[in-house]
Amino acid sequence: MEFELVPVKEEEKEILRNLMEKYLYEFSQYELCDVNALGLYGYSYFDCYWTEENRWAFFLKADGRLAGFAMVNDYPEAGKTDYCMSEFFVMHKYRRCGLGKWAVFRLFDEFKGTWQLKRHPKNLPSVGFWDHVIGEYTGGNFRLESMGGEIAYPDGTPGDVFFFST
Repeated sequence: MEFELVPVKEEEKEILRNLMEKYLYEFSQYELCDVNALGLYGYSYFDCYWTEENRWAFFLKADGRLAGFAMVNDYPEAGKTDYCMSEFFVMHKYRRCGLGKWAVFRLFDEFKGTWQLKRHPKNLPSVGFWDHVIGEYTGGNFRLESMGGEIAYPDGTPGDVFFFST
């Protein structure tokens, strides 16, 4: 399978918005969020990826087909770092084929500096993925902190945040 990481152009943002809704629906089982009056979850910072500096959105593709997305920014939630993985999604069909790890490694190689990545501790597949990928990429040289009430998800669960350098 051939993988690609493709920057999302402004004229393609509606494609990303559609994928984002699938991601937010899946994630709602952990955050316990409701849809809005239009039946959508929405993403407050979505348009900022085309109107503000230092926000980058990418499609993940497998054999030329849309397979997910990654969103990186430099707006840290916990302390000062250079980059944050704000959102990351691989569609079910493309999980466990190496795409996620490949894309993450490419992003870490492209955006050199200090990073933070927040994960929901109840999302066990995500916990396993990020433990493995960040551990392998950094050779175990990272810090993982539970942020207590400082950075909580909408369901009240404190976020776990990785801190590491690339």
